[in-house]
Amino acid sequence: MRINWKKTFIVASDMLIGTYLILAFTAFNKPDETVRLCTKVNINIQDEATNGFINTREIKERLEKTHLYPLEKPMKYVDLRKMEETLTASPFVKTAQCYKTQSGEVNIALTQRMPVVRIKAANGDDYYLDDNDCIMPNSHYTSDLIIATGNINKRFATEYISPLSKELMSQELWRNQIEQINVLPDLGVELVPRVGDHIVYLGRLPSLKSRAKRMEAVTSFVDKKMNRLEKFYKYGLSQAGWNRYSYINLEFDNQIICKRKDGKRDETESVAEAVAESDAVGGVIDAHDLEQEEAPVAAPGTAKTKTEPKKKAAEDKRDEAKTSAKKAEPKKNKASEKSENGPKKPEEKKKQKLNR
Repeated sequence: MRINWKKTFIVASDMLIGTYLILAFTAFNKPDETVRLCTKVNINIQDEATNGFINTREIKERLEKTHLYPLEKPMKYVDLRKMEETLTASPFVKTAQCYKTQSGEVNIALTQRMPVVRIKAANGDDYYLDDNDCIMPNSHYTSDLIIATGNINKRFATEYISPLSKELMSQELWRNQIEQINVLPDLGVELVPRVGDHIVYLGRLPSLKSRAKRMEAVTSFVDKKMNRLEKFYKYGLSQAGWNRYSYINLEFDNQIICKRKDGKRDETESVAEAVAESDAVGGVIDAHDLEQEEAPVAAPGTAKTKTEPKKKAAEDKRDEAKTSAKKAEPKKNKASEKSENGPKKPEEKKKQKLNR
């Protein structure tokens, strides 16, 4: 086969010329990064209005301290990877993405860690817990987060308070109603609501070794208790009054124990009458009733028990009996007088005739 060298040469020349033109055109349109400077830095922080742990000024200061802030620096020397590593090292940053544009700008996109509760323990610890059960340091951040106080260490906070808080924050009603969690020395949990001058006692949270099972058990426990509390709010306190009770105990599954503020009980209305649909809420026991059962003698100043009216009725019956006896006594005397002065017997009449 004979090779047409002339045709081959022409084709090869055309290919070389085309490649040269493409490279030249690309090099001409691509600016030199050693000369081109960064003209603008755009920092975008997601959820800045709701979380508020960090702001653009703090991001700028953090990059300036490490000499990584790219403004007015050659684009070639802007190290995006180091910038991301520096920003994610912050305890408040969840993710960080940095990239350049052809116009000489550097964009920084951040997402924050989501706090769910603030811990202010009795031992002096003050920190936050995020939605991943991790500890976040204290900061100037202020929000309507639930505050947990009392006998709390870091292990109890991450294993129990965190799932409890996440379950409360997941529901709009309790996110707006519950403002404080208090842990007692025996690890019993109390809730302090915003509306209503009372405290809600949940009891002790379920304890399991497996993290997954423990989280599931705590979530189920809290959901069950709060559903009962919601029904009690709806059917009980809406009728009895939000400030009637000082303590609401949800520890037991089949009853709700309520403690009155004044320590008294109305004679005309019981706690069970105040709670409609008690089958949905469970048996309701007034703490004052329990005290009356243990100590039947009423203390001075307390309301009278239901046995007192019965006692009074018995006394009234005795008084009526005495009165009727007194009324019957004079009638008996008149009857005796009539029998003495009444008509004489036939024998007495016969004797009188003989005497005549």
